[in-house]
Amino acid sequence: MFTFFKNVSKEMKKVSWPKGKELRNYTVIVISTVVFIALFFMVVDTGISLVLESFFE
Repeated sequence: MFTFFKNVSKEMKKVSWPKGKELRNYTVIVISTVVFIALFFMVVDTGISLVLESFFE
């Protein structure tokens, strides 16, 4: 088990971590994508609800 964690530590030192500006850009991209997808599905859900309510009321 200790050998495993030692190897993990060695591999983590080889990882190329993003710099501050890259990290900020990636964060903005992820958050904006999540917001866009949430709004898209909200509009689709509202549209489907309105169509179904018009047929079943």
